Amino acid sequence: MDLQGSVRFAAVGDLHCKKDAAGTLRPLFAQAAEAADVILLCGDLTDYGLAEEAHVLVEELAVAKVPIVAVLGNHDYESGHPDEVRKILVDAGITVLDGEACEVHGVGIAGAKGFAGGYGRYALGPWGEGVIKAFVNEAIQEALKLETALAKLRTPQRIALLHYSPIVGTVEGEPVEIFAFLGTSRLEDPLIHYPVTAVFHGHAHRGRPEGRTVNNIPVYNVAKPLLQRTYPDQPAFRLFEVPRQEAG
Repeated sequence: MDLQGSVRFAAVGDLHCKKDAAGTLRPLFAQAAEAADVILLCGDLTDYGLAEEAHVLVEELAVAKVPIVAVLGNHDYESGHPDEVRKILVDAGITVLDGEACEVHGVGIAGAKGFAGGYGRYALGPWGEGVIKAFVNEAIQEALKLETALAKLRTPQRIALLHYSPIVGTVEGEPVEIFAFLGTSRLEDPLIHYPVTAVFHGHAHRGRPEGRTVNNIPVYNVAKPLLQRTYPDQPAFRLFEVPRQEAG
């Protein structure tokens, strides 16, 4: 760690680790661990949410001898076994957040998967058929998870970790027709009540790498395909540095 007291984070999402991916992600994680004190993983860690994929992923991550904090993404739910995926990661020493918070090197991290639903006046409302109400309720529950996690943090520096985007700015570049499936401004509300130093998310492979909340918090889209396309000469993770301070 930086002797001057800074903590460096390497953030990436949308790894989509497959069963035959052995050896393909190890160089990236080795570079991330060399560059940073903590690795942040923003969901879609596996491709189909299979235990076999999760086992491959933890083998790839074994080269990184730094703390790793993660949230799951929609792909990690695909096969209906997200708890099994989570357990495999946790058993390998990875902190997986789902409405919880943790502290690493004096920096607080709140994490949740998030959900879809759209932004601003285009956000889907809980009206009509039961399935629509259930969809909107899922977004509300995920926002509450994030708020609960944020409320637990007492550190001067705080990071929010998501899979879905809380703002439209970092999904722009995707077809406008699918914006509503890439995140929701309901996830932005907790960030207004409990401001953080930065937000990291994935999911929008063709979005924009940076944006800001209405209260000017930087939001970073760290989907691996986006980082590879936008910064082809750099390793596919986002480096972010914060001062290391003692909690008040």
